[in-house]
Amino acid sequence: MSDSFFSQVDLIREVFHYQSRFEGSTMVFKIDYPVAADPGFPGLVKDLALLAKTGFKVVIVPGAKENIDAVLNQYHIETSFSSIHDFPVRITSAKAIPFVEMAAFNVASRFMTFLSGSKVEALIGNFVRARGLGVQNGIDTEHTGTVDKIYAESISRVLNLGMIPILPCIGWSPSGKPYNVPSDEIALAVSKALGAAKLFIVSLRGELRADSLNLPENLETRPDGSLVRLTPAQAESLIAANGALSQNGAETSAWHQYLREIRLGLLASRAGVHRVHIIDARDEGAVLKELFSNLGVGTMIYTDEYDSIRALHSRDLPDILRLMEPLMQKDVLIRRNAEQIQEKKDDFAVLEIDGSIRACGALHKWGESQGEIAAVATDPLYSDLGIGGMIVGFLVEKARKLHMKRVFVLTTQTQDWFESLGFKEAAVDTLPEQKRKVYDYKRKSKVFALDLSSVPN
Repeated sequence: MSDSFFSQVDLIREVFHYQSRFEGSTMVFKIDYPVAADPGFPGLVKDLALLAKTGFKVVIVPGAKENIDAVLNQYHIETSFSSIHDFPVRITSAKAIPFVEMAAFNVASRFMTFLSGSKVEALIGNFVRARGLGVQNGIDTEHTGTVDKIYAESISRVLNLGMIPILPCIGWSPSGKPYNVPSDEIALAVSKALGAAKLFIVSLRGELRADSLNLPENLETRPDGSLVRLTPAQAESLIAANGALSQNGAETSAWHQYLREIRLGLLASRAGVHRVHIIDARDEGAVLKELFSNLGVGTMIYTDEYDSIRALHSRDLPDILRLMEPLMQKDVLIRRNAEQIQEKKDDFAVLEIDGSIRACGALHKWGESQGEIAAVATDPLYSDLGIGGMIVGFLVEKARKLHMKRVFVLTTQTQDWFESLGFKEAAVDTLPEQKRKVYDYKRKSKVFALDLSSVPN
C-alpha cells in the first residue's frame, strides 16, 4: 500500500487518541474580533459546533476591540488605552459604556447566530462579576473593570446541557453596574475557574516566525520558521529576549501581537492550564488540526509531560516495526522481526510524543567497553524536530552510565547524519571481537564511532 495511505491511517489513529483523551474536558476559545469578520469564520464556528456535538465542553470568549473602535468612531466618542492593569485596558467613560456594550454583544450574537446554523445551542450570559478599577495614577477609569468572580457553577450547568456559553467583554457589579473588562482577562479567569484542559487563542496574525523575533536557543521550529511548542520557561525567555511588551493597545505589528498572545498563554499556564494553543484562523480547520494531531499547526505552550524517552514495552512492537519498515525496505536498516526485537527488548528505547511512538533506537552491548547504537528510526513527519538526535543522545547517555568507553554505528546510507552528531569514521578492525565475528562483509557497512571520553556529560 502507498505511504499516503499509511499516513492517513496514522492521522485517524491520532484523531481517536485525542478524542478519547480529551472528550468531556473543557476548552476555552478566546477569539479575536477580526476572525469574526473573516470569510473563514463560518467554517471555524462549524468546527466548534462539531466539538460540542462530540462531547467536548466549549466556552467562547470573543474579543471585540475592533468592533468597539468602529462603533465609538461612528458616534464620535473618543477613548484611550492605559497600561495600569495586567492587560491593556480601554478607559471607558459613562458616555462610552452603552456603545461598548452594544458592540460587544453584537459580536457575541454573531457567534450565536452561526452556532444556531450548526444546530448547537448557545447562551450569552452574565457569567462575569466585575469591579471597577477606580482611580489609577490620577486617572478615573469610570466603567473600566476587572474580573471579580467567574460564576463557574452557572457556566458548568450550561455546559452540562450541551450548550456553548459565550462571554462578551462585559462584567457587572453586584448592583448591576456594567464594566468593560479585557477579553484576555476574562479568558484567563474562566479557564482557571473551570479547570480548562486547554485554552485556544485564535487570531488572524499568522504564525510566530523565526525571522520576526529574537529567538532564544533550542526552540523547536517548523521549516517555515514557525514555533511548534514552548514550555513556560521558554515562553518567558522569548518575551524577555524581545523587550518589554507595550501595553498601550496601539501597537499593531504582527510580532507584538503574538508576544501578547504568548504572554497570555504564559499567564494561563501559571494559572494551571496545561496546554495553550495559539493558532491562525486563516488555516482552514486549524482548531481540529491543532487538537487532533501531535504536531498541530500552531504554537503550543505546555506544562504537562508532552514527550519522553523510555524503555520499550512489548505493546510497542507494532509501532516500532511500523517506523522501521520503510527504512528496512530501503536497506537503511537490517531487517528485524518482532521476535528478534522482543529478544533484545531491554536494549531498545522509544520516544513518545503525547502517547504515540515517534522514534526508536537500541544500544547493544558487545563487550570490551563498547556498545552499538542500532535500529534508529523516526517518524518522517517529525524529522525536523530533531527526535532522531534525541534518541541517539539518550542511548549515548545510557552507554556512559553503563561505563562504556565507546559507541559505534554501522551504516550504509546515513553517515553524514551520524557525522553531524559527532561520530567519526573508524576501521572495521576497531570493532569488538564479538561484533567482528558477525560483521557482514557483503553489506560493507561503514563504521562510525564516538569516543565517550570526549563527549561532555
